[in-house]
Amino acid sequence: MADSSFDIVSKYDLQEVDNAVNQAAKEIATRYDFKNVGAYVKLNGTAITMGANTPERVLAVLDVLQSKLIRRGISLKQLDTGEGVPKAGGKEYRLAGEMKEGIDKEHAKKITQLIREKYPKGVKTQIQGDEIRVSSKSRDTLQQIISMLKNAQQDIELQFTNYR
Repeated sequence: MADSSFDIVSKYDLQEVDNAVNQAAKEIATRYDFKNVGAYVKLNGTAITMGANTPERVLAVLDVLQSKLIRRGISLKQLDTGEGVPKAGGKEYRLAGEMKEGIDKEHAKKITQLIREKYPKGVKTQIQGDEIRVSSKSRDTLQQIISMLKNAQQDIELQFTNYR
């Protein structure tokens, strides 16, 4: 019998991110507490820029954006805002965020090490760029691995694809 396998990936739908940013921009334009503070949120590729005239307003814009991302099914683990401290630039404060996609080498090594510790026999892991392929003869073992990784506290959002 051939080995069964699945891929571990970290991806998001850019259209859903765009929709969340547009919804946040609409809410910011209509909310009373954002009147006359120059608050905005923009998406440029995978970069999200937020701004306002005070650091507190920028953090409020970030809060609105985060709520819209959650509502759209996008994990906040995929939004990287650095330290999350707005930077002063002229008369306004800005906060830049980047949408992260893919599993970097450090996290991939941690995940494969975790799988090897729990399931030393019969499970093979391969790091393939920004994805991890896990294969085994037993489909039950693969489902146990998926369950274990869902329950493990990771710094990145994981999805499981190509289950064969």
